[in-house]
Amino acid sequence: MTKNRIVTLLLALFVLTAGTASAQIDNFGQTDTIYIETAPIDDHTWVIHVLFTNDEYIDALTVPLKMSAGETRIIGDSAVYTGGRVEHFDLKGFRADTAIQCVTMGLMGSMSQEEKALSPGKGRLVTVFVSSVDDVPFDELTVDTTITHPSNSLMAVAQRTQPGEEQITVEEFENCRIIPALVITRSEQ
Repeated sequence: MTKNRIVTLLLALFVLTAGTASAQIDNFGQTDTIYIETAPIDDHTWVIHVLFTNDEYIDALTVPLKMSAGETRIIGDSAVYTGGRVEHFDLKGFRADTAIQCVTMGLMGSMSQEEKALSPGKGRLVTVFVSSVDDVPFDELTVDTTITHPSNSLMAVAQRTQPGEEQITVEEFENCRIIPALVITRSEQ
């Protein structure tokens, strides 16, 4: 085998391994999916709808999003949870970072003994409003997931006890971590 073929084969093997390592993880059934829908409201404001499809009870979620509008500086103004599937959650954190054009949403069902998990289903979690920092119009908004400080990544945490299953041990808690698939679309309004 020639040196070029060996290098090409090793490179292909590396790419395939990296793709598999970063694939979605879900130990509870079907792969859960976060859907991001963007739409313009006017020349200076856009909306991002974050929807979620899950087939198990979820105790917590982190949704960090990187946003870009080309040369225009933008900021995530606010997040609206009213009417969404996590409206009943105890913690609905929202942090906008203008410097790196990101928003991070941290959601926790219960901060007490009360059960407030997200039931299996599908629908909107939150709506994020994005606007121009300098009141400059923008006609394109690109959104993707990212990792924000300290180590927030796109993730859901399943309940330790799912209906019909035994409660897992603390050692098995890592199996509750779910890395959902991500689908991004743009709708016209």
